[in-house]
Amino acid sequence: MSAYFDDLEIRTHEEREAKIFNGFATFLDEISTSISGWNTRLSGIDLATISSREALATIPVLRKPELVEAQIENPPFGGFVNEALMNGSRIFMSPGPVWEPQGPGPDPWLAARAIYAAGIRPGDLVHNGLSYHMTPGGFILDEGIRALGALVYPGGAGNTEAQVDAAAILKPVAFTGTPDFLKIMLDKADETGKDLSSFKKAIVSGGALFPSLREEYSARGVNVLQAYATADLGVIAYESTAEGKLCDGMVCNEGLIVEIVRPGTDDPVPAGEVGELVVTSFNRAYPLVRFGTGDLSAVLDEPSPCGRTNLRIKGWMGRADQRTKVKGMFVDPKQIDELVKSTEGVERARLVITRAEENDIMTLQFIGSADASKVAENLAKLTKLKGTVEVVGSLPNDGKVIDDQRDYSA
Repeated sequence: MSAYFDDLEIRTHEEREAKIFNGFATFLDEISTSISGWNTRLSGIDLATISSREALATIPVLRKPELVEAQIENPPFGGFVNEALMNGSRIFMSPGPVWEPQGPGPDPWLAARAIYAAGIRPGDLVHNGLSYHMTPGGFILDEGIRALGALVYPGGAGNTEAQVDAAAILKPVAFTGTPDFLKIMLDKADETGKDLSSFKKAIVSGGALFPSLREEYSARGVNVLQAYATADLGVIAYESTAEGKLCDGMVCNEGLIVEIVRPGTDDPVPAGEVGELVVTSFNRAYPLVRFGTGDLSAVLDEPSPCGRTNLRIKGWMGRADQRTKVKGMFVDPKQIDELVKSTEGVERARLVITRAEENDIMTLQFIGSADASKVAENLAKLTKLKGTVEVVGSLPNDGKVIDDQRDYSA
């Protein structure tokens, strides 16, 4: 069986760019005609001239706060969805809140290619441990697994003992989910005497795969790769191997245009310079042109040893803003601001994210007289995540609302 999902992965750079941009002006004309939000946003731009990356860079970057505002003014999608293509599909809500549709057809989030790169093949049984509730995470991987021709057990998030019991009986060869949930399952299996040795490979997303955790999985006989994905765009990039060894960085997915721009601007930066990841997606129901992810990365300016020829990025390198992921869920400074405004007796607050024993730890520090249990209750209500609460006498005057103190190099 081929090492590659298809021949698109080994095209020359020139072939790939020509395929994308030869029809790009037509694509822009179609979405500006059929989708009101893009009609307004692309107004005044000579779409016929957008035939290269240099020309693409003249279109303003659409950032998530703008999309959220558009959705508030024109719910649910802000005019950026072709609702005629939504019949028979799904609608999701991600933190923000941001409303997102599932695109038409098999594998609408382009996950199958990344799953294949992780060694999963047709006929494999995959235990999917991402949530299927409200957000699209579980469905992103589920659709990709099935499009690949593999079988999926939709475990979802939580219910660890039941998931361990199911895996012990079904004996899946692969796992998909957040980086830490597989460890939770394996630890619970050890504790209860269940055999989960069938797990041999995994692809994880929704958070950072720390080197120490990857090494632990390897010692337990599981080869784990990671994919970088967002609810809006699907799988943007993914890890690969060559001769059994992990390749540096991540290969960008086919069917997307990936750029790195200087944070807060629309301007692409040179290869190697850290900037904000900006992506163009050709999803027919939910096209996104120069969508700013808010995530930081940089281009690796050499071809991957795995033989895939698409652009490579260093992977997730933090946030261009303070919005960050905790246990696979985004937490936004606006949520902490809302907590301060809605909780009597809280004057100022700061959310500190740390890590202990391969688990994300969320601690809200606040100044004020509010009851800590009430603050903790509101924190869970607003973020959908549990955290501890500390009353402090002062907070640094550095503008930080969310302070991510996790060490991504260890």
